[in-house]
Amino acid sequence: MTAPPGDELARLAALHGVATAYQPAPDRTVTASPTAVIRALAALGVDAGTPQTVREALDTRERELAGRLLPPTVVSWSGGPCDALAALPEGTRLRVETEQGEIRDGAEGLPYGVHRLTATAPDGRTARVHLVVAPPRLPTPPERSYGLLVQLYSLLSRRSWGMGDLGDLRELADWAGRVLGAGFVQVNPLHAAVPGAPTDPSPYRPSSRRFPDPVHLRVEEVPEYAYAEDRTAAERGARLREAVLEKGELIDRDAVWEAKRQALELLAGVPLGPGRRAAYCDFLAEQGQALEDHATWCALAEAHGAEWSRWPEELRDPRSAGTARARGELMHRVDFHSRLAWLTDTQLTAAQRTAREAGMGIGIVHDLAVGVHPSGADAWAQQEYFAAGMSVGAPPDAFNARGQDWGLPPWRPDRLAESGYAPYRRLLRGLFRYAGALRVDHVMGLFRLWWVPQGEAPTEGTYVRYDAEAMLAVLVLEASRAGAVVIGEDLGTVEPGVREALRERGVLGTSVLWFERDWDGDGRPLPPDRWRADCLATATTHDLPSTAARLTGEHVELRDRLGLLTGPLEEERAEAAADTGEWLALLTRLGLLSGTAGGGDLSSEEAEVQGLHRFLLRTPARMIGVWLPDGVGDRRPQNLPGTWDQYPNWRLPIADGDGRPVTLEDLAASPRLHALTDVLREPPED
Repeated sequence: MTAPPGDELARLAALHGVATAYQPAPDRTVTASPTAVIRALAALGVDAGTPQTVREALDTRERELAGRLLPPTVVSWSGGPCDALAALPEGTRLRVETEQGEIRDGAEGLPYGVHRLTATAPDGRTARVHLVVAPPRLPTPPERSYGLLVQLYSLLSRRSWGMGDLGDLRELADWAGRVLGAGFVQVNPLHAAVPGAPTDPSPYRPSSRRFPDPVHLRVEEVPEYAYAEDRTAAERGARLREAVLEKGELIDRDAVWEAKRQALELLAGVPLGPGRRAAYCDFLAEQGQALEDHATWCALAEAHGAEWSRWPEELRDPRSAGTARARGELMHRVDFHSRLAWLTDTQLTAAQRTAREAGMGIGIVHDLAVGVHPSGADAWAQQEYFAAGMSVGAPPDAFNARGQDWGLPPWRPDRLAESGYAPYRRLLRGLFRYAGALRVDHVMGLFRLWWVPQGEAPTEGTYVRYDAEAMLAVLVLEASRAGAVVIGEDLGTVEPGVREALRERGVLGTSVLWFERDWDGDGRPLPPDRWRADCLATATTHDLPSTAARLTGEHVELRDRLGLLTGPLEEERAEAAADTGEWLALLTRLGLLSGTAGGGDLSSEEAEVQGLHRFLLRTPARMIGVWLPDGVGDRRPQNLPGTWDQYPNWRLPIADGDGRPVTLEDLAASPRLHALTDVLREPPED
């Protein structure tokens, strides 16, 4: 590694929240390369390319900080004391224009919201900043509940068109709430994808996080479908469904979208009734510029391709005169994509309403991806908020010595703060429209993100810090307005203090059984009474082996077939067996491996799956999640990290232990799934 950054560069970096070192472990510190630091500063608009520019930038930043009264955004929890305001010179006058339009003198007793604060010091200096007033914490979920975790595309019914859709989600929630007593259903991100052939199947690299993808629409449930005469698209959808369910083919998202697009184009020609037209117009007015930008990008992508950096120069700027002209010329396509956003929003809202009517205390748990695709709609429409030339990833750690580059441009913390976190607020508000809870992927990103300079290896990145208090305050504010729960995905390397800060504000964590060990002690499985309460506890996730695969060791065999093992096969088998054996030994000591299914003896595998979930019930976790494929013995992971085309990531339907696809109707009738969920409904033992 090159020499560490010099003192002046390190001071400059610190003043802009750019790290010059990080700790992958408590006893180890790694120095960031000067190149990473300089590139990160450049992405923040700071020239640190030479010793002279470093000194000039340092002098400018120090004078700026010394002279300013307040940072661009300040936080007051429940209108209480605010450190930034308390540090103002004595005699400073405060005037607040509230979000609700009131003008107030002083900053006491303000309603929740994001207000505009003007501070005038006795020496005449003035600051006009954003003031976030948020509840001190989110309320704890009203009662302990369990729910189902599923990748929606993988859940096909006998009515879906080749992949799971919002009609399937609504049916699943209705059934699971009424019959199984489930309190929630958690799904993968349903954000809009970048169009293309083939489309990136990962739901974690979306075009837009602000708007959902219409590929999830149940076309037959669009009211105008009743008045359309052409059914050829539906026939095509049926063939796609049968290909997956009967012929063992992979889910083909592109083919599904082409069939649905054909049908939706026809429906766009069916006039809306007066009430429907009024509802659509209300949606357009409510979504405003954000929707217009998204629909414009979709229309331009149809004409010029999905990579907006290759569009004619004038179209690369969403606010240019050329873009305005193009929008007018393509207005029929802009309207088409706006209508798709409305239809999808309507079906998402219906799914959440159905879930609550079915008795679910939470309902649908949506997933917020950590970022967006650099070629997508959000990156085009919100260019000023993204750090050019940088990508989000992860530093090297014990599990990945090369680090990770996720190919997602990070938000600029300075621009977010200057805007009062406007794009972040709009994003959250849009998702909470139809969410009973929100899972925040890589929630540590509210505190800091690993920035990788374009063209460099992930090892050559550095951390850039965000105003975690402001990011948390906005999250808590918007969730409280929606009456929603927030779950942070806090797995992996977590900076000290992060979990404590999240817990203080009522944000639940994520605990996966296989990772819960006494890492500060003997390393053995953590007994249930030592688990944290403020979490969603699960046996596995979409990025990990299914429970049946882990119990049988099939996850090791899969990685061996794909050449992904880091050591000899026999050693990997032995390590996996030892890991599983320790957990099963604990279950045996706790008496959790007994039980029958359907009046007969359980297979050892099924008994162990049930035992692991009985264990989760013994923990104090407020939410317990069941990976839906575990309910039918599915052996295959939905995503195998470290693979691209070697494994069909994000394209597999739920299947049984023999690899046969299982439909929603089959799930509803599955004795194995019912027996597993019965375990979660058992009264907890003292």
